[in-house]
Amino acid sequence: MRQMLRSFVLNEKIILAVIFINSVVIYLQTSGINNTFLIVADLFCTFIFILEMLVKQLDSGFRAYWKDGWNKLDGTLVILTLPSLVLNFFPEVPIVDFSIFIVLRLLRVFRFFRLMHFFPNFSQLVSGFKLALRESSAVLLCFFVIIIIFGLINCALFKEFVPEYFNTPLKSIYSMFRFCTVEGWYEIPDAIALRSSSFWADVVRVYFCLQLLMGGILGMSFINSVFVDAMAADNNDDVKAQLKEMERKIDRLLDVNEMLRGGKDDQTDGNRSNRRC
Repeated sequence: MRQMLRSFVLNEKIILAVIFINSVVIYLQTSGINNTFLIVADLFCTFIFILEMLVKQLDSGFRAYWKDGWNKLDGTLVILTLPSLVLNFFPEVPIVDFSIFIVLRLLRVFRFFRLMHFFPNFSQLVSGFKLALRESSAVLLCFFVIIIIFGLINCALFKEFVPEYFNTPLKSIYSMFRFCTVEGWYEIPDAIALRSSSFWADVVRVYFCLQLLMGGILGMSFINSVFVDAMAADNNDDVKAQLKEMERKIDRLLDVNEMLRGGKDDQTDGNRSNRRC
């Protein structure tokens, strides 16, 4: 019985199906559809997740279970969503305030992160992302420093013209961050131009076009290129290692071939000397 239960809850296909079922249930409940069937389905999915966590801890031990990164994610998500089950059994209790449980119930959505288990080569992608983040950290820091400088300058220049964008330094920096993402970038210079003379309107548009060129186009392109190059560096290292291994094998084959040729030449010379004798 225990072996059947273990094979059931540790089957990745079954867990994947339960995650999808739970996703559908949460979607329907969030949409305002809530009936007994959905409540039972949600309880069933939660029970399977709890059972999986307990079986894994019995197999590997408590400490070994919580040392694994994926188990930390799964176990934390299960524990955080447990208080939300109280709402299913005590929906209206006037003595206790269950508002915090309603918030915790929303954390069930984070169960979707368990789908990352089933992504192909996900661990390799994570390691590549960490490497890319480390390699491009200096570039990202410089980019944010440039945004902060532009934000402070624009706050001093335009806070009286467009306070909705540059009223405070923090709001100004946020507006420049939006501006450099090239999403509705023309809204800010157009808003300033509407409140300025025709000459200063043209100057403002040229000024913000230069900022867009430096921060939005060139800056973001440079960051993307550095980040993508760092992401691919891990794969390039593997390819380079394989090429070096192939070169070593080819060198060995050439050395063996030279040795065989040398042996044949020595044998041929010996035969010739014997014939002469």
